[in-house]
Amino acid sequence: MSTGLDIFDRTVQESNLWLKAVMDRLETADRHRAYVSLRAVLHALRDRIGPESAAHLGAQLPMLLRGLYYEGWDPTNKPTKERHQEAFLARIAQELPRATESEVEQGALAVLDVLSKHVDRGAAVKIATMFPHDLRKFWPSFIQTAAKNRQEGAA
Repeated sequence: MSTGLDIFDRTVQESNLWLKAVMDRLETADRHRAYVSLRAVLHALRDRIGPESAAHLGAQLPMLLRGLYYEGWDPTNKPTKERHQEAFLARIAQELPRATESEVEQGALAVLDVLSKHVDRGAAVKIATMFPHDLRKFWPSFIQTAAKNRQEGAA
Protein backbone atom coordinates (compact mmCIF):
# COMPACT_ATOMS: atom_id res chain seq x y z
CA MET A 1 0.00 0.00 0.00
CA SER A 2 1.43 3.30 -1.06
CA THR A 3 0.84 6.55 0.75
CA GLY A 4 1.56 8.52 -2.40
CA LEU A 5 4.52 10.22 -0.76
CA ASP A 6 7.93 8.67 -1.31
CA ILE A 7 9.32 9.78 2.07
CA PHE A 8 6.41 8.18 3.94
CA ASP A 9 6.59 5.01 1.87
CA ARG A 10 10.32 4.78 2.49
CA THR A 11 10.03 5.20 6.27
CA VAL A 12 7.27 2.58 6.45
CA GLN A 13 9.44 0.21 4.42
CA GLU A 14 12.56 0.87 6.54
CA SER A 15 10.61 0.53 9.79
CA ASN A 16 9.16 -2.76 8.61
CA LEU A 17 12.70 -4.00 7.90
CA TRP A 18 13.71 -3.18 11.48
CA LEU A 19 10.56 -4.85 12.82
CA LYS A 20 11.17 -7.95 10.70
CA ALA A 21 14.78 -8.10 11.93
CA VAL A 22 13.58 -7.96 15.56
CA MET A 23 11.02 -10.68 14.79
CA ASP A 24 13.74 -12.86 13.26
CA ARG A 25 16.05 -12.28 16.22
CA LEU A 26 13.22 -13.15 18.64
CA GLU A 27 12.28 -16.14 16.49
CA THR A 28 8.63 -15.07 16.44
CA ALA A 29 5.97 -14.32 13.87
CA ASP A 30 4.23 -12.05 16.36
CA ARG A 31 4.64 -8.53 14.96
CA HIS A 32 3.05 -6.97 18.06
CA ARG A 33 5.55 -8.67 20.39
CA ALA A 34 8.41 -7.41 18.24
CA TYR A 35 6.93 -3.90 18.15
CA VAL A 36 6.43 -3.60 21.93
CA SER A 37 9.92 -4.98 22.54
CA LEU A 38 11.43 -2.52 20.07
CA ARG A 39 9.55 0.38 21.67
CA ALA A 40 10.37 -0.57 25.27
CA VAL A 41 14.08 -1.13 24.63
CA LEU A 42 14.45 2.04 22.56
CA HIS A 43 12.82 4.03 25.38
CA ALA A 44 15.07 2.47 28.04
CA LEU A 45 18.13 3.09 25.88
CA ARG A 46 17.09 6.68 25.12
CA ASP A 47 16.64 7.44 28.81
CA ARG A 48 19.86 5.68 29.85
CA ILE A 49 22.18 7.56 27.48
CA GLY A 50 21.07 11.12 28.19
CA PRO A 51 19.50 13.83 26.03
CA GLU A 52 22.43 14.76 23.78
CA SER A 53 23.35 11.18 22.88
CA ALA A 54 19.66 10.32 22.59
CA ALA A 55 19.21 13.09 20.02
CA HIS A 56 22.22 11.87 18.01
CA LEU A 57 20.84 8.32 18.02
CA GLY A 58 17.32 9.47 17.18
CA ALA A 59 18.61 11.26 14.09
CA GLN A 60 19.76 7.91 12.70
CA LEU A 61 16.41 6.16 13.04
CA PRO A 62 13.88 5.91 10.23
CA MET A 63 11.33 8.73 10.60
CA LEU A 64 8.55 6.41 11.79
CA LEU A 65 10.78 4.78 14.42
CA ARG A 66 12.05 8.20 15.42
CA GLY A 67 8.50 9.13 16.38
CA LEU A 68 8.19 5.92 18.40
CA TYR A 69 11.56 6.62 20.02
CA TYR A 70 10.61 10.14 21.14
CA GLU A 71 7.05 9.23 22.15
CA GLY A 72 6.43 10.40 25.72
CA TRP A 73 10.02 11.56 26.21
CA ASP A 74 10.81 13.88 29.08
CA PRO A 75 14.54 14.65 28.94
CA THR A 76 14.66 16.03 32.49
CA ASN A 77 16.45 13.88 35.05
CA LYS A 78 18.27 11.97 32.32
CA PRO A 79 20.31 9.91 31.98
CA THR A 80 18.81 7.32 34.26
CA LYS A 81 21.22 5.51 36.51
CA GLU A 82 20.64 1.79 35.90
CA ARG A 83 24.00 0.18 36.52
CA HIS A 84 23.01 -3.45 36.80
CA GLN A 85 21.21 -5.91 34.61
CA GLU A 86 18.23 -6.29 36.94
CA ALA A 87 17.52 -2.55 37.03
CA PHE A 88 17.86 -2.12 33.26
CA LEU A 89 15.58 -5.08 32.58
CA ALA A 90 13.09 -3.78 35.16
CA ARG A 91 13.03 -0.45 33.29
CA ILE A 92 12.23 -2.26 30.04
CA ALA A 93 9.66 -4.49 31.78
CA GLN A 94 7.69 -1.40 32.86
CA GLU A 95 6.54 -1.14 29.24
CA LEU A 96 6.09 -4.91 28.87
CA PRO A 97 3.81 -5.84 31.79
CA ARG A 98 2.83 -9.23 30.33
CA ALA A 99 6.34 -10.30 29.39
CA THR A 100 8.32 -12.85 31.34
CA GLU A 101 11.79 -12.01 32.61
CA SER A 102 13.25 -14.14 29.83
CA GLU A 103 11.18 -12.34 27.17
CA VAL A 104 12.34 -8.96 28.45
CA GLU A 105 15.98 -10.05 28.30
CA GLN A 106 15.56 -11.56 24.82
CA GLY A 107 13.92 -8.32 23.69
CA ALA A 108 16.88 -6.27 24.93
CA LEU A 109 19.33 -8.55 23.14
CA ALA A 110 17.28 -8.54 19.93
CA VAL A 111 16.72 -4.80 19.73
CA LEU A 112 20.30 -3.82 20.52
CA ASP A 113 21.52 -6.35 17.97
CA VAL A 114 19.24 -4.92 15.28
CA LEU A 115 20.06 -1.35 16.27
CA SER A 116 23.80 -2.01 16.07
CA LYS A 117 23.38 -3.28 12.50
CA HIS A 118 21.26 -0.37 11.28
CA VAL A 119 22.95 2.70 12.74
CA ASP A 120 26.45 4.00 12.29
CA ARG A 121 28.83 1.54 13.94
CA GLY A 122 30.83 4.31 15.61
CA ALA A 123 27.64 5.68 17.17
CA ALA A 124 26.66 2.23 18.46
CA VAL A 125 30.12 1.75 19.96
CA LYS A 126 30.02 5.20 21.58
CA ILE A 127 26.66 4.41 23.16
CA ALA A 128 27.87 0.99 24.34
CA THR A 129 30.82 2.66 26.09
CA MET A 130 28.30 4.67 28.13
CA PHE A 131 26.95 1.43 29.54
CA PRO A 132 28.50 -0.07 32.67
CA HIS A 133 30.13 -3.45 32.03
CA ASP A 134 27.16 -5.29 33.57
CA LEU A 135 24.88 -3.81 30.89
CA ARG A 136 27.17 -4.20 27.90
CA LYS A 137 26.28 -7.87 27.67
CA PHE A 138 23.07 -6.84 25.90
CA TRP A 139 25.04 -5.51 22.94
CA PRO A 140 26.29 -7.91 20.25
CA SER A 141 29.84 -9.14 20.75
CA PHE A 142 31.32 -7.06 17.92
CA ILE A 143 30.05 -3.88 19.61
CA GLN A 144 31.22 -5.05 23.05
CA THR A 145 34.72 -5.71 21.67
CA ALA A 146 34.89 -2.36 19.87
CA ALA A 147 33.66 -0.53 23.00
CA LYS A 148 36.28 -2.27 25.12
CA ASN A 149 39.01 -1.39 22.61
CA ARG A 150 37.81 2.21 22.46
CA GLN A 151 37.96 2.55 26.24
CA GLU A 152 41.38 0.91 26.46
CA GLY A 153 42.66 3.25 23.75
CA ALA A 154 41.37 6.25 25.68
CA ALA A 155 42.99 5.11 28.92
